[in-house]
Amino acid sequence: MDGFAAVDFGFAREVLQRGIAALYLVAFVSTLNQFRALLGEHGLLPAPELLAWAGSSSHARRLLRPTLFLRVRYTDRRLVALCVAGFVVSAALVAGLPQLAPPWVPMACFLLLWLGYMSISSIGQTFYGFGWEMLLLEAGFLAAFLGSASQPPPTVVIVLFWWLVIRLEFGAGMIKIRGGREWRDLTALMYHHETQPMPGPLSRQAHLLPPWFHRLEVVGNHVAQLGAPWLLLAPILGLWIPDPVPAIVGAVGAGVVIATQLWLVVTGNFAWLNWATVVLAVSAIGIPTGAPHHPPTALPWTIDGLPSPWLVVTSAVGVLYVWLSVPAVRNLFSRSQAMNASFNRWQLANAYGAFGTVTKERIEIVVEGTLLPDADPDPLAGEWREYGFKGKPGDRQRIPGQFAPYHLRLDWLMWFLPLGRMYEDWFAMLLVRLLEADPPTLRLLRDDPFGGVRPAQVRAVAYRYRFTTRAQHRESGRVWIRDRRRVVVRPLSLRDDEGAT
Repeated sequence: MDGFAAVDFGFAREVLQRGIAALYLVAFVSTLNQFRALLGEHGLLPAPELLAWAGSSSHARRLLRPTLFLRVRYTDRRLVALCVAGFVVSAALVAGLPQLAPPWVPMACFLLLWLGYMSISSIGQTFYGFGWEMLLLEAGFLAAFLGSASQPPPTVVIVLFWWLVIRLEFGAGMIKIRGGREWRDLTALMYHHETQPMPGPLSRQAHLLPPWFHRLEVVGNHVAQLGAPWLLLAPILGLWIPDPVPAIVGAVGAGVVIATQLWLVVTGNFAWLNWATVVLAVSAIGIPTGAPHHPPTALPWTIDGLPSPWLVVTSAVGVLYVWLSVPAVRNLFSRSQAMNASFNRWQLANAYGAFGTVTKERIEIVVEGTLLPDADPDPLAGEWREYGFKGKPGDRQRIPGQFAPYHLRLDWLMWFLPLGRMYEDWFAMLLVRLLEADPPTLRLLRDDPFGGVRPAQVRAVAYRYRFTTRAQHRESGRVWIRDRRRVVVRPLSLRDDEGAT
């Protein structure tokens, strides 16, 4: 790395631009498939109602993050059009087509993705209240200034990606150190594989590994999150220390981050969080191209191979980020560190982090229905049938699926219900939609036990789920065992609008 142009980071730029665009493509597809049932005109939490509230006063409008739907009335058709447009632009960037044009073209494409997806996430309410939503938005904004294939990437933008990885990983590491004792006594991973929001196909095998391995996992996590991210800054030393030492140190830091993220990919389902971190960490991998670090200035308006207007724009982005990052720096070193927080309306220079504490047991809310209007309310009564969800545990025989980087939003929120969020409005409306046998809602599920017929009653029952041991699995073929059954939402019918017990 030398001067204004990061001449050895052309490969890193390719991975960043195409990888971030691919994640936007997944995000728009996820939105297209789920938003209307969750948040559309007849969704569980209708976005038009939120927008009507936001339009009721200037104060309410300021509380809502920027969205095109404050100027253009929301309809489900317009939501579909926005998703399709986002899909097309993302696919073009994955193919590398806009990058063949001057830098203003990929810049415009990424800014369109950023503004389009922000318009969606801003009205997504709790279904879009995840840290990786902010991460995708911030990554898309920075990717807009990486330039095109005809020139080297700007040094300042590459460094801003390193700063993003530091906030993402170091912030998550500090959240854990300041959080539950299990991260300090190295026992967190003895529980996490079993109790994480959405286990994957290999989560059970990971959970059954010996305690010493789980302690080693936690040590590795601390190294990867508290130490390795800072190594990404090493290439900056190339201004004073000859290569290849700084470049090798930066690549080693990136490699450690990438390796730990890939382990999380194969043992869980954290939407696009882990894949995004992998893509962002590649920003620190420089590959010498043989090009001179001080390319000749062929034209009077280029500096180090970068057009002067483009250099002015990217430098302005760097200055903006220095100013926006002040609250994030304070937060990193604060005893009351915020997790997944934004300090400005545009969700730039955010604070990240997850799993400051690890739940010790897995409580699942199982939704059941019956065709009998006077079914036995006992939790063990056989006339009650379970609704099957696509990702969250239910059927004890079924091996958890691999869904990431796709985001199953309803399944994720079901995990939060027993953690003190049992009586949220969206869940009450979900039960109503199941009583109505609402087709869009049923398409969010894996299995409707009534084949589209309206049940007479529905209820919710809490179970404790645990992975089977190897011996239990050989005997029964089951992946899960469950117990501690308790009705948490009494049987409801369409004639009964009273709350849960």
